[in-house]
Amino acid sequence: PLWDEETDEAYLVHAWAKSRSGIKNRLTGHRMSPDGRELLDDGAILVDADRIPGWFTLEGPKLYRYDGYFWIFAPAGGVETGWQGAFRSREFSGPYEGRVVLAQGSTDVNGPHQGGWVRTAAGEDWFLHFQARGAYGRVVHLQPMRWTAGAGAGSGSAGSDSGGWPVIGDDGEPVSVHAKPAAPPGQPVEAPAASDDFPGGWYGKQWQWTAAPRPGWTAGHADYARPGEGPPTDGHAGDRHAGDGLRLSCVRTAYAHDLRALPNVLVQRLPAETFTVEVGVALHSDEPGAKAGLAVLGDAFSWIGLERDPYDAVRLVHRYAETVAEHERDAEHARPAPAGRARLRIDVTSGARCRFSADTGDGAGFQPSGRVFAATPWRWVGALFGLFATAPAGTGPAGTAVFTAFSATDRERSRRTASTPTAPTAPTAPTEKSRP
Repeated sequence: PLWDEETDEAYLVHAWAKSRSGIKNRLTGHRMSPDGRELLDDGAILVDADRIPGWFTLEGPKLYRYDGYFWIFAPAGGVETGWQGAFRSREFSGPYEGRVVLAQGSTDVNGPHQGGWVRTAAGEDWFLHFQARGAYGRVVHLQPMRWTAGAGAGSGSAGSDSGGWPVIGDDGEPVSVHAKPAAPPGQPVEAPAASDDFPGGWYGKQWQWTAAPRPGWTAGHADYARPGEGPPTDGHAGDRHAGDGLRLSCVRTAYAHDLRALPNVLVQRLPAETFTVEVGVALHSDEPGAKAGLAVLGDAFSWIGLERDPYDAVRLVHRYAETVAEHERDAEHARPAPAGRARLRIDVTSGARCRFSADTGDGAGFQPSGRVFAATPWRWVGALFGLFATAPAGTGPAGTAVFTAFSATDRERSRRTASTPTAPTAPTAPTEKSRP
């Protein structure tokens, strides 16, 4: 959508999914009520990419008004190998001229597209886009962007050279290193959290469930609100407890053999290319078959954790399922965990190759488990790592599992930090632009 401050009119541009509409590779525009509640016409095709040689899967448009033009930024070419297009017209209804403004070129950034233009408070222009990285998912990049007059901003179905066109990256190719955007003085460098001590039984904003959450998935009592906040809005009011550590209910299910089918797995995306995750778990359940663990989820999955066996003993188990498998199987022989607790660890190396290990407190420290597991994407997203607790189908409570001191360590970032001189660097010094 676009709310045009020059004309006080509102517009909407959208693409089409062939799987749902039978139409693809074109953009349709509508006039819209200023409150965004209704469309004011039946719409008209603004860009038909079937008429542009070599263009396919035109989608995801973003509409802007700049320098007297209506601008449509839209990706094409597919997720893995696509490019970013820009189209402009003096009138919303067209005709539009367009060109490619960002493509892989000679870089290793495949499919740099499907993003948006951002202008900072300092007047700098930047372009956000993603790169499909397999198990790492859609990794977000930040590219410098400028405007120039005439030709020279990529190639494609070029029209008139009058006026400016956006130039993204290094003359239309992604950059890997660039000065950061100007920030207010004293603004610290921040990154999304990955580690979590679960203070008061809370999980951080980096986590999400694999389906809409339901009351009872977390267990506890009292003090459900963070200081200064009201009840949570995720359906879990009253499910917190006073101590640190996340207490998950062992949710009864007939699908415990396939983590991909469960809604109650608490997950987050892979935080880096090479990293280590570690968490403590204690199983508080007398139910045979109750289990809890640390998993890597995708079209294939693997997990390591604790399970109560039919003989009332708690065992360390490691299981996996291939993409085509409907039921998990052992990745390693089970071993005793007599204390009913363990520290679980996954080391992830380049290519999202995962090595599992665990420390059951028997004095032997962390012991490797099973073979290396290659993480896979999960449908439209990358692989995820997560925490879960389940029990066989039945009635009544089945106990809980408590997860403590979850850490996610970016090994490459740690190495760079350790080797960086302590002298401060200038704010405009080149820094890494993006990371998975």
